[in-house]
Order: sequence, then C-alpha cells, then structure tokens
Amino acid sequence: MTIVILAGGKSRRMGRDKLRLPLEGEALLERALRRWTEVFPRVLVSVAEPDRYPWLGDRRVPDLHPGQGPMAGLEAGLLQAGEPVFLTAADMPFSSPQAALRMAELCPEEAEACVLTDSEGRWEPLFGLYKPACLPAVQALLEAGRRSMMALLDRSRVESLRPRDLGELWDDRLLLNLNEPGDYEKLRLELGE
Repeated sequence: MTIVILAGGKSRRMGRDKLRLPLEGEALLERALRRWTEVFPRVLVSVAEPDRYPWLGDRRVPDLHPGQGPMAGLEAGLLQAGEPVFLTAADMPFSSPQAALRMAELCPEEAEACVLTDSEGRWEPLFGLYKPACLPAVQALLEAGRRSMMALLDRSRVESLRPRDLGELWDDRLLLNLNEPGDYEKLRLELGE
C-alpha cells in the first residue's frame, strides 16, 4: 500500500503554517515524512497547491479539487497510487506506521476502508486504509460539493477497528492532532521542550 500524508490544510486555527512548527528538533511535516518512509517504500504527500513544499519533489500529489479538505487529498492519492492507500495527517505527530501495518493486516478483503473508532464508536477517518473501490464514491461526493469524510464512510463498506484491536501498538497519543496554538504548546511542555 501507499502512504498518503495529508499536508494540504491552511492552518487557520494555528495562525501559521503548523507543518513547519518544530517538535523534537524536526518540523512536523519532516517528522511525519521521516517516520513513514522508514517503514514504507512509497510515501506521497497530499498538497492543496502544486507549488507548496517544493523540497518534496515528486512526492507531492496536488489536489484535483483544491479547498475540499482531506477528501480531495484521498482522491489525488488513490489516483496517483493505483493501489490501497493509508491516509494519515502530517499534524498527527504520533501516528504510527506499525499501527497502519496492523490495520492493513486486520482489514478484510471485502472492506473498502478500514478505520479506527473511539470508545463511543466514532470513526477517525484521517488514520485509515482506503482501497481503490471507494474512489467512485470519493469522486461523486466531491463533484456534489460534499467533502465530509464521514459521508464517504457512510456509503462505503468499512471495517471498524477499536484501539484494543491494535494491542500493544495502541498509544493514547496515536490520533492526537495539533490544530491550535494551545495544542502545540501543551505538547511541547509534555515533551520538555
């Protein structure tokens, strides 16, 4: 499978490009890229504008529907990869390549997507496996102006996994994402930075 790291957001809530913020000596985007390329041979980065992050070179996959959020990144990633993609976000500093491998192992052949759910059964669509079979639904939703990942999951055959399914690979920070300055500062304090 191909990894698609979402890096197309505008960082409105953060007030500056959050993917350039340092954490443990690396910018968030660089950290994500390093962690995922250590495990997977093919890692793409979804960007809203084709000239964003030029240092990524041919890893960049520009959205065909700019401004349509993660759904547009998923579409571009599926089209570029031509195989199942594992979607993760660059602002999730503890997303785990090993957890992604486990999820792929647990995903039944007939499922079109495989995502984690929280203790209340809510899906986390930005850390999940998506197969090419869901591409027509992605494109139809985008053409209809619907960018909700939940709408995609509602119309797909989804395998829902719970944290316990990951066993020792589950970490309470696995799905943590950094959206606001307070999130970032709190994490830096926890890490002793």
